[in-house]
Amino acid sequence: MNIITQPQLVSWLDSIAKERPLIAPRNVAGVLLYRPVENSSEIAWGPTRPLMSVKDVLFPPTERLLTIEKVGLEVKLTDTFPEGNVVVFGVRPCDARGMQVLDALFIDTEPVDPYYARRRGNTTLIGMACREMGPSCFCTSMGGAPDDTSGADIFLTELPGGFVLQVLTEKGEALLSELSLAGFYGELPKPSYNRPLNLVERDAWPTHFNDEYWESMAERCLSCRICAYVCPTCRCFAVRDEALLAPGQFERIRCWDSCAGENYRRIAGGHKPRAEKGERLRNRFMCKFYYYSEQYGLDKTVACTGCGRCVDACPVSVDITEVLAEFGR
Repeated sequence: MNIITQPQLVSWLDSIAKERPLIAPRNVAGVLLYRPVENSSEIAWGPTRPLMSVKDVLFPPTERLLTIEKVGLEVKLTDTFPEGNVVVFGVRPCDARGMQVLDALFIDTEPVDPYYARRRGNTTLIGMACREMGPSCFCTSMGGAPDDTSGADIFLTELPGGFVLQVLTEKGEALLSELSLAGFYGELPKPSYNRPLNLVERDAWPTHFNDEYWESMAERCLSCRICAYVCPTCRCFAVRDEALLAPGQFERIRCWDSCAGENYRRIAGGHKPRAEKGERLRNRFMCKFYYYSEQYGLDKTVACTGCGRCVDACPVSVDITEVLAEFGR
């Protein structure tokens, strides 16, 4: 571990921004978001986590997968893979951990998603410890922590006048190759924790599949899908082809989707496998805490990082911690 002072950190980030895209928490019209910055002066340095997760850097809300050109009877497909190396600074532990959950589907399972894998390989994550857990945070109940280093390439912990810097991967080491830093030999400061939730065991979730609780909870739900969009680990998407302005030219794009949507997985003939809101709400929770870990081998974790964004964003107060506490009871 090393010490990096605030002036050193600012200088280092400025040098990175000159060489490659730098993404960091930035105030955009009063909203804190992970966005490209031209230099360190544009970075929002406060302890608050951004409204949206870092997911949209590696898995954009809308992205072009390929172009389609039709000339006569010939059809030409051209992949549009993302290019260039990117550095993301100020990644909160819940967001870095969320990337590991997405890795289980997009990289660790065949077939590998080439678009996500390319971005993941070209992106260096500089994580930053949280001083404390926010009012809606419950990361410690999900196996994480405000100072959890997993998923990051470099990790910073704030001290008076600077940060403790930990290099965790070869990508992180490469980013620091020209930086000379003093060593740190003390103890890292401990963040403050919220009270943990009383959780039901993962294998108990299927026993609640037919509970009336889902319908009663769904009376509040609007199926607006905002919970999925702010979530660091929700990864459902739809793919469609759209015509471009030039004749015979099209593009294939994929966009975020959500199992909370009424038409999600609608099949030929118009049948909806989960026509009722209660069924869709149940699927969201079963996916987070049972299906995903069973399907993708996440033995020690679930598909929720405890960031609390869905709690803050839901317009009708469908609270994931309320559901977990109820089932724990």
